[in-house]
Amino acid sequence: MSKLARAQRDRVPESRYAFPDAQKEPLNDAAHVRNAGARFNQVKDVTDTEGDEAWKRIQSDAKTFGVEMNEQSWRELSHHAKI
Repeated sequence: MSKLARAQRDRVPESRYAFPDAQKEPLNDAAHVRNAGARFNQVKDVTDTEGDEAWKRIQSDAKTFGVEMNEQSWRELSHHAKI
């Protein structure tokens, strides 16, 4: 997965982030969707509600980009207490 340069990141609409208010975890392609799922537990300072909403966005974009996800909820991830 390539890292987004600051200029590229600035062009990503808020709706394309798992956590749009904080602009965390862009969901602009399959690689970034996989990364967002894998790094979900590393995002700090978000509420359970924000986590639920972000997970829905990740799942939706996973379907869009053909990314298989086994978990139905972020709470199924190990160490989910970090959120």
